[in-house]
Amino acid sequence: MNYNKKTVLDVDVHGKKVLLRCDFNVPQDKQTGAITSDKRIAAALPTIKYLLENGAAVIACSHLGKPKGADPALSLRPVAVRLSQLLGKDVIFAQDVVGPDAHAKAAALKPGQILLLENTRFEPGETKNDPELAKRLASLAELYVSDAFGSVHRAHASTVGVAACLPAVSGFLVAKELEIMGKALNDPRRPFVAVLGGAKVSDKIGVINNLLEKADTILIGGGMAYTFAAAQGGAIGKSLLEADKESYALEMIAKAKEKGVRLLLPVDTLAAKEFSPGAAAVTVDTMAIPDDMMGMDIGPKTVALFCDAVRSAGTIVWNGPMGVFEFDAFAGGTRAMAKALAESGAITIVGGGDSAAAVEKLGYADKITHISTGGGASLEFLEGKELPGVACLMNK
Repeated sequence: MNYNKKTVLDVDVHGKKVLLRCDFNVPQDKQTGAITSDKRIAAALPTIKYLLENGAAVIACSHLGKPKGADPALSLRPVAVRLSQLLGKDVIFAQDVVGPDAHAKAAALKPGQILLLENTRFEPGETKNDPELAKRLASLAELYVSDAFGSVHRAHASTVGVAACLPAVSGFLVAKELEIMGKALNDPRRPFVAVLGGAKVSDKIGVINNLLEKADTILIGGGMAYTFAAAQGGAIGKSLLEADKESYALEMIAKAKEKGVRLLLPVDTLAAKEFSPGAAAVTVDTMAIPDDMMGMDIGPKTVALFCDAVRSAGTIVWNGPMGVFEFDAFAGGTRAMAKALAESGAITIVGGGDSAAAVEKLGYADKITHISTGGGASLEFLEGKELPGVACLMNK
């Protein structure tokens, strides 16, 4: 797939109405609806400011949550308020997506003004990439800018459909993701080390397969490591196991040998009798976990092994925690990995989701080269899949 896409810098935006797809899918307090983190809103500011300062009228849109119909609890109105505060200027809000209010306000919008449409998923055609909805959305503007990397793996009306109706380019956020992650995968500074964690092998099948073609070393931790241990005849007690993926695990071990890729698996494990934050931790051999125990984190020998592997790396990509990092007693492996990346001197890229949350929580975010803004999108990027919301943009 061609990731060399035109950006807002490659087109004239002056005097144009620009439909800007943002990722305003922000976390909210379940009781009050208050926004608990505005990082995704702040991430859109460079593109929004550039467009406004260069004479564009901006019509921003985004989804929020998974509403069934027009759910007032998932309205983007609070986002409009927070965006207005961050921009230091008024953000006009449309009470619908392609209805009379959106059309009237978009028609009246002047250069230097910004309008935010209501939640795109209030329209049933959004997730089906309905061409009629895409046409109606596109009719509001003259140019489409994609800046929602967290949604580019989805072929929806506001991420892909509109690009069939308007000239389509990327914003600064999407451009940065494509440049940094694309270079890491296609032209990495070596040695290239991939650190993979998380609960399930099934979530990372495509990633492991793709990285075996590109990486020099792959480290596997988290719950998925126990399927690899069981596949090799290890006793894993009550640890997470995907029995139907054992043959795949063996195939990956064999493929790594064939390709000359160093595949490192945990040699010891912090295990506990129950899945709880207060459970007593015991260090055991990963291949000999007692029947009444489950693996909760990588052990000290594995921490040393993994940290040593990243120390001399030129590029490190990390996706997925090493253990149950939500429980402090079992966050040691993930914490050590985050620290090792921060101190490595390598180009460090953390895929979205749990690993990004872990790096933020542990205080190492400012020492990482790039933290991806897309969970599912960054995973599919690492798998080498075509991202529909990127493929639809104009090539340079």
